[in-house]
Amino acid sequence: MENKTAGIKPGYGLGRQITYGMAEFFNGGAFVIIGTYFTVFLSNAFGMPTALAGSIPLVGKIWDAITDPIMGNVTDRTESKFGAKRFYIMLGAIISALTFLLLWTAIPATNMAVIYFYYLCMFCLFSTGFTILVVPYNGLLPDMMDDYKMRAKFSNMRMVWSTLGSMVSGLLPAMFIKETNNKSQYFEVAVLFSVLFFITSFVTFLGTWEKQKKAVKTKTKDAFSQAVSVYRSRAFRLFIGIYLTGQCATDFVSGMAVYYVTEVLEGYKNGYFTYLMGVLLVTQLLGMAVFGPVMAATSKRTTILIGAPIRLAGTLGLLFFSYAGSPIVIVLLLTGLIGFGNAATLTSIFAIMADMADVDELITSVSRPGTVGGMATFARKVSSGLSAWIIGVLVSFVGYDSKLAKLDIRQSAATAKGIGIVYILAPAILIILLFIIGYRFPIAKKEFDVIKKEIKRRKGEDSSVATEEEVRICEKVTGFKYDKLWNIDNTKI
Repeated sequence: MENKTAGIKPGYGLGRQITYGMAEFFNGGAFVIIGTYFTVFLSNAFGMPTALAGSIPLVGKIWDAITDPIMGNVTDRTESKFGAKRFYIMLGAIISALTFLLLWTAIPATNMAVIYFYYLCMFCLFSTGFTILVVPYNGLLPDMMDDYKMRAKFSNMRMVWSTLGSMVSGLLPAMFIKETNNKSQYFEVAVLFSVLFFITSFVTFLGTWEKQKKAVKTKTKDAFSQAVSVYRSRAFRLFIGIYLTGQCATDFVSGMAVYYVTEVLEGYKNGYFTYLMGVLLVTQLLGMAVFGPVMAATSKRTTILIGAPIRLAGTLGLLFFSYAGSPIVIVLLLTGLIGFGNAATLTSIFAIMADMADVDELITSVSRPGTVGGMATFARKVSSGLSAWIIGVLVSFVGYDSKLAKLDIRQSAATAKGIGIVYILAPAILIILLFIIGYRFPIAKKEFDVIKKEIKRRKGEDSSVATEEEVRICEKVTGFKYDKLWNIDNTKI
């Protein structure tokens, strides 16, 4: 069973890397559209207060606290001729594309409670469909290959597709949404992207493979305790810190970009939003080509330590140019610096994620990449929900009036200044935290090789005895004493 694979015959060339990464077009793109436009859609098209509109993604992510651990558990317990993870990727591609469309369907209602309840339900439905897709996708790479550098190459291609998804999702909607209070324009965008998201995810199902393994014997009622036990790993906790600070800093940029361009730069109708997002995403894509080889030659941690200062420099530079009439060329140059730094940090994140299942296996003696991927997915979705809610609260706090926005009336000068400060300082704080956590992250190629070798020892496939240095590495990475590793009781909390 262990030596058999489901899907196409394993291969490691560029074409296989491309097909593996394509599902990330959905992951990267959907969050950009939702983060950039969903609160604007509700506030400007329906007149919903921004703090109330921002609470919908947050409540939806609380719903994920139920669905993500269950999905991770279900994935690890499933056996399928397609491969358990590939089967759910296929199913999730269908469900999440349909529910994404419903998320932007305007309803003929004027009662704010009815409007709020409808979009809350639609968001939860979409989030469930997305869980079915992305939880097994996050756990797929460890069941495709074991090689550290090859995983890095496949993960880098995944980030290329994430950036392409972000680029297309950041630029195309602005071509359709000329009036932010026009409901039908949002629906047109939703139709287009539902199709694109389905196609790219389905190609990943068709173009990948998966080791056929025996299903993990656990019960659904144990899903939550099993999922929480993943956080007992020191490396996983630090990885989550890297994941959340890096991605939430990006969420603030995309989530506040419309407000920033409209109210601070006063340039939405002049196409400044398209310019800003275009530069951000093009430089991020170019950065992938630079930092992918750097990561392969050094480590996944190194690119974080390079990229975070670059992002911070570009972000803080905007403090001096965030006002109406500021030179747009300088704003775009600083935005390009942010995008280039993004590439370095985001390239590392998914590459590190693939290694977390190995660390977890050494701790628990159980291969459960679905559960590990489920908890990473949950943490990311909660962070995006918190980002949307915090953005709504902060925009409201600085005086943003959604009634004025619905009537296409500009906000006050004090509100515009407040939006500019939030747009810059919130990401800056998160980037500083990203650098600190990245500096403490304990795994490079040397540590990864030790972890894989120790797993072989525990399985009886390697007769060597661990050296003192290897014992120290295992303890530093896992956070467990050496004699407490490889214990199924570690799956309990």
